Formats: sequence, C-alpha cells, structure tokens
Amino acid sequence: MRQISEVLHGLKPVILMVLVQFIYCGMNVFYKLAANDGMNLRVLVAYRWIFSTVFIGPLALILERRKRPKLTWVIICQAFLCGLFGGTLTQNLYVKSLVLTSATFAAAVSNLVPAVTLILATSFGLEKLKLKTVVGKAKLIGTLIGIAGAMLITFYKGVEINIWSTNTHLLKHSHDDHLKSQNDSVNQILGSSMALGSCASYALWLIIQTKMSQGYPCPYSCTALMSVMASTQCVILSISMERNWNYWKLGWNIRLLTVAYSGIVTSGLVVTLIAWCVSMRGPVFVASFNPLSLVLVAIIGSLILEEQLYLGSDSILGSVMIVCGLYIVLWGQKKEIKEKAKLVPTTSTPTSQLVEVVADEDHSTLPKENQHD
Repeated sequence: MRQISEVLHGLKPVILMVLVQFIYCGMNVFYKLAANDGMNLRVLVAYRWIFSTVFIGPLALILERRKRPKLTWVIICQAFLCGLFGGTLTQNLYVKSLVLTSATFAAAVSNLVPAVTLILATSFGLEKLKLKTVVGKAKLIGTLIGIAGAMLITFYKGVEINIWSTNTHLLKHSHDDHLKSQNDSVNQILGSSMALGSCASYALWLIIQTKMSQGYPCPYSCTALMSVMASTQCVILSISMERNWNYWKLGWNIRLLTVAYSGIVTSGLVVTLIAWCVSMRGPVFVASFNPLSLVLVAIIGSLILEEQLYLGSDSILGSVMIVCGLYIVLWGQKKEIKEKAKLVPTTSTPTSQLVEVVADEDHSTLPKENQHD
C-alpha cells in the first residue's frame, strides 16, 4: 500500500497536466464558436479574467487565509507581469491567431512552448541541461523531436484522411464570414506570427510564475492576484480600443457559456493547477504537456468544426512525433527526480524517519514524507 501511495503521489502532477490539456481543448472549441458568433475577441478575453477573479478570489480568501505570507511589492510586481504575459498578451494573441487560421493550427504552433520555455529556463538558471548526462540528452532530444513534429504539422499536409464523418457542424457560414479568410496567405502569416508571440508570452509567464511561487507558495492566491491584474489590463485594453457597449452584452447563448467556461474552468481552475505543478516539477515539465492538446484539438476539430485531417498534419505523423518527444522529456524528468531523491539526507528518530525537504536544481521541491518504522 505504501508503494502504491508513493506511485500515485508521483503521478499526481502528470494526471493533473493531462486534465489541463483536456480543458484547453474545450477552450479552443468554445473560442472558435464564440468568434464565429461575432463576439469581440478582446471583450471575450476581458470577461474570461473577470469571471476568473470572481471565482478564484473567494476561494483564495477562504482556503489560504491562515498560511498566506505577507504581500510585498515584489509579489505585486510579479503578479502584474503574470497577468500581462500569462493573461493579456497570451490570450489576446492566441484568440486572434485562432480565428485567422484554425483551431488545430493554433494548437500546433503552441507546441513550440516547451522549446521556448527550456531556452528561457536555461537562460535564467532555472533549468540545467547537463548535455553530458543521459537526462540532459533526453530533455534536448525530446524537445527537438517535439519541435520537428510541430513543424511537420505546420508545413506539410500530405493526403487527406477521412477516418470518420459526422453531421455535427457547429460553425455558421455567411458570404462575408471572416473565418473564411483563413485560406488567405496574408491572414495565415499574420495568424502564425500572433501564435508565435503567444508562445513566447506563455513561456515568459511560466518563468515568472516559477519565481512568484517560490516567494508566495499559495496557488489559489497567486491565481487570484494574476486574475485581478489580467482582468484590469484586459478591460482597459478593450475599452480603449472598442467603445461600443453592445459588444459587452451577454445573453443565454454560446458567448456566456464561453466566457464562463474559460473564466471559471480554464483561468480559475487550470491556472491554479499549473501553479501547483510548476512549484512541484518546474516550468519545463508543465510546458512539455502542451503537445497533447494538439491531438485532442485535431480530433474534436475534425468532428464538430469541419477541419480536415491529413497524413502529415493535424494529429497523424506530426502528432506521433510530438507525443514521442513528450514521453522522452518526461522520462528524463522522472530519472532526474529519482537521482536527486537518492541524494536526500535523512535523520533518524526513535519513532520516525523524516525525509528533509531539498530544493531541485530547477527550483522545485520534493515533498516531506513520514516513514514509520
């Protein structure tokens, strides 16, 4: 039972990150449907963080009221930067690229996040490659395979594959529908650039989130602070660029469902889970799961968003490479954790053996455990 408990504890971050990717898949679909319904994208993002603040704020006040450290100006500045890079820039750039291209393409480009995060984490000293070791080689090779898979998805299609066909088509069509412009080369380039900018911004957020989690180890409060900053920034941006108040009206339709789902589930719940996983395993571990969302989005997109599957793109060859790269990186992470666990100093007492807490080289920590004789 003890071994099973330890295995489940070790798998907890993996299970949570898989759940995060399923939630992100649903967000992609809702974003596409809301944009197709004519909802202003900047208003959508602003509502998302408003809903997140309303949801996560009370939870943070209640659940972490006794263990929150003192709020300093450094933490406030870090929360502002988290809101800027993780909320305002990442989301506004992503939703725009989603509309100009496709849900699958935007998800494919987002798989550059692990590579960008690894580069930034190494540059800031949060991650050490150690290329002479097996762990370092696994991280590098896994990342490169993932990038190659993402590039294959982006630039090569191959033959069309009709695995299934459904009569479920949720997108509306009209002669002047801006979604039809996704085949235009100018919009494709613009959408790709915005997707790349979103990746860079997301990677920066993971780095800043790591630093913030070290000085303020309260995931609910961190998410609440980030949500307040992001909602304030997004509202100011939306009002300054679009003053038609009709865009802010919500009814009992796909728009309300989208902002509620993206705000409560994606921003409120997911950001909390990511903050917890970052504090446990580091930013590279979290970013390594992004490729899984591509497979999910490709499947859902082909089922209900009328997006086509191809041999080279949209989850076949490219996705196989991406998932293989992901598992190589995770194998390297697991081996690294085992090696560090062997170096943990122990002290014995008459009744128990306490394993001291040691910091990982990527600034994550191993949890305390009581080992009863």
